Amino acid sequence: MFKKFNLYIIVLFYTFIIVGAVQAAGIKLETDEYKFYKVKGSYENVRVDLDYAITGLGIKVNGVSYIADMLVRTGKDLGRTKKLYEHAEAIQFCSATLSRNMMEADPMNIAFCPYIIYIFSLPGEKNTVYLGYRKLPEFSSAESRKAAAAIIKTYEDIIADAQ
Repeated sequence: MFKKFNLYIIVLFYTFIIVGAVQAAGIKLETDEYKFYKVKGSYENVRVDLDYAITGLGIKVNGVSYIADMLVRTGKDLGRTKKLYEHAEAIQFCSATLSRNMMEADPMNIAFCPYIIYIFSLPGEKNTVYLGYRKLPEFSSAESRKAAAAIIKTYEDIIADAQ
């Protein structure tokens, strides 16, 4: 029992140090709404690895939103030219199994499809890439919670494979 408590204290201590360092840099990797991972590597390589991680699970990429390009293009019209991202994309995908389970649990869960992983790099952060996803809400039904847990696990597996 004492060893578990000491381990808990050590993990908690290092968690506060890591979270504090990231927050001191002005970047919050996790909130109630989203979760991101900071990855070392070139954007191009991590992007290719992300595609392979998704398709390697037998999942089809449905579409890509080129967020950084859109912000540059529309920023000119708005008179707002600050460069927010070096690169930024939203990769949309769908899994027949995950979607079927989610929507059989509750047809209204269609609101959480398609599934999206975000990838971006920031100006001035060479060889640093961020990968993340929007968190799903707390569901009231056990079936929806189970289906949502499988989706989160898939997000986590894909991101782990892309790192």
